[in-house]
Amino acid sequence: MMPDFTPLYRFATYPAGALQAQSGANAGDPIGLGPAAIPGDTYRLAREAGPEQLHICESPQLGQVVANGSQVGQPGEALTIADCHSLMGPSGETVEVLVLRRTVDRDETTLHLLPLSPIRPTVEYELIGSSPALAPARFADIVSVSFFAGTRITLAGGAQAPVESLQIGDMILTRDHGPRPIRWIGHQTRRATGAAAPIRITAGTLHTARDLLLSPEHRLFIWQRRDALGTGRAEVLVKATLLVNGKTVRRDEGGHIDSYQILFDGREVIFAEGIAVESLLVTSEMRAHLPEGIALENIAAERRAAATLEVDARALGDSADAAERLTRASRGQDD
Repeated sequence: MMPDFTPLYRFATYPAGALQAQSGANAGDPIGLGPAAIPGDTYRLAREAGPEQLHICESPQLGQVVANGSQVGQPGEALTIADCHSLMGPSGETVEVLVLRRTVDRDETTLHLLPLSPIRPTVEYELIGSSPALAPARFADIVSVSFFAGTRITLAGGAQAPVESLQIGDMILTRDHGPRPIRWIGHQTRRATGAAAPIRITAGTLHTARDLLLSPEHRLFIWQRRDALGTGRAEVLVKATLLVNGKTVRRDEGGHIDSYQILFDGREVIFAEGIAVESLLVTSEMRAHLPEGIALENIAAERRAAATLEVDARALGDSADAAERLTRASRGQDD
């Protein structure tokens, strides 16, 4: 059987060489790992540095690996979330950067940078600390599919309940399989900053009944009456982060927020604030937190099925009006 390298995540990354020390002990060198990165050194992203799309999937044998369609690396190359650097900008803003180590072959590895907040070229940032131990948790923060406190979830009988009031065993209305019981609920309090800041979809956009907060990687299910995206199908999945336009869909930065993950016996599409969104799709980071006895045999097949429906930034076109175009398409209206 051929290996399955279907993308699960897509991120804009930079080669480590694009972020070089301008002063300090490592002046002239790219940012490194662990003790090689010395607090107090200042770094600057090269003006000519352009982001490259890194597609990631998860292999049962290798863990995270490069996925199909990636601009970085070759499918199947192993990835390690190796470090998390904290940098301070000239105005006191903090930028966290994850360092991903890609194994090219047995004797060669290369480093890639995944900024968790926007990092501006030509601006000097001071390295204030590094934490390899924190890196996997910060990666989990940005890939988790969470609902946030106050979000109303549709129950099997049609009533709505705040996500924080739900309990294991509650029956939830699913789009494809009718009422289904909740098998597990996860809860964390996390910082609402950078790549982990929730996306706010304002009331009325995509037919939301009220403002809806979703994690950036959370996928919305949209049924197009008119194929506005040219995908050749009516059903599409769109990540919330791709719809950000600064107006009707925007990042909700600042403070801390309570997040909840809802797990069923399989991947489901449920209803939050009246619109269809995915439930938790289990990742390797999440699997470690699940109680024993939850069967997850169909994970790989569910990911492949979901991947066939997901659209990327190229299909969406201009993000400034993507949400409005999809809202009109779901009503069957022409542009």
